[in-house]
Amino acid sequence: MTTLSPGPLPQRRAVLARQVRLLVAATITYNVIEAVVAIVAGTIASSGALVAFGLDSVIEVASGAAVAWQFSARTPELVERREQRALRIIAISFFTLAAYVTFDSVRTLLGTGEAEHSSAGLVLAALSLAVMPFLSHSQRRVGRELGSASAVADSKQTLLCTYLSGVLLIGLAVNSLFGWSWADPIAALVIAAVAVKEGREAWRGDACCAVPTPAASTAGAAATDTGDACASCSPGCACCSCTSTGPPPGPAVRGG
Repeated sequence: MTTLSPGPLPQRRAVLARQVRLLVAATITYNVIEAVVAIVAGTIASSGALVAFGLDSVIEVASGAAVAWQFSARTPELVERREQRALRIIAISFFTLAAYVTFDSVRTLLGTGEAEHSSAGLVLAALSLAVMPFLSHSQRRVGRELGSASAVADSKQTLLCTYLSGVLLIGLAVNSLFGWSWADPIAALVIAAVAVKEGREAWRGDACCAVPTPAASTAGAAATDTGDACASCSPGCACCSCTSTGPPPGPAVRGG
C-alpha cells in the first residue's frame, strides 16, 4: 500500500521558507568571498582552474539570488508562481558553468599556460570542500520538506561546487607535487557533463515533485487515493514523502 505524508502546514511552511532564505544568504555570502579570493589567487598564480573556480562561485551567486528572489514573495501563492522562472535561471547557471569549465579544460589540455603553486588556492579549495556539503545538505533537506524544486536544484548547484572544490584541491596538489597538469581538466570535464545533466533536470522541473498540502489532499480525497499523488513524482525523484511497496493505482494527480 502506498502512503503519502501531507505537505507542511502554513506555520511550518513559513518556518521552512525563512530557513531557505537564511541558507541562501549564507551561500551567497560565502560564494562572493570565495569568488574574490579564487580569481585574485588564480590571476597571481596563472591558474586557469582557480579562476574558473572563482567564476563558478559567481554563477552560484546568480543561482542563489534566483531562489532568494522567489522566496522574498510575501504569499505562498506568489512563491509558487515564481518557481518555474527560478528553475530556468538555475538551469542556465548549470549550462553556463558547464560551458566555461569545458572551455577552460580544453584550453588547459592544449597546453595554454602553466599554473604555478598557490597556497591560497589550496586553502580555499580545502575550506570549500568542508563548508559546501553542509550548506547543500541543509538546503536540500529544507527544500524537500517544503516541496520546492528550485531550492533542491540550487542545493545541487552547491553540491556541484563541492565536487569542483575536490577537483581543484586534487589538481592544485598534484600539479604542485608532480607537475601533472592534465589531471585537473580531465576531472573537470566529467563535472561539466554532470552540470549539463542537472541543468536539463532543472529546466524540466525534475528536481523535485510537489507534495500535496493538507487542504489539497482533503479536497481530492473523494476523487483519488493518496497513492495517485505519488504517481506524479518523476522517476528518481527524492523530494516527495512517498513510500511504496507496489505501483500506485490510477492516473497521476498533482498536489497543490
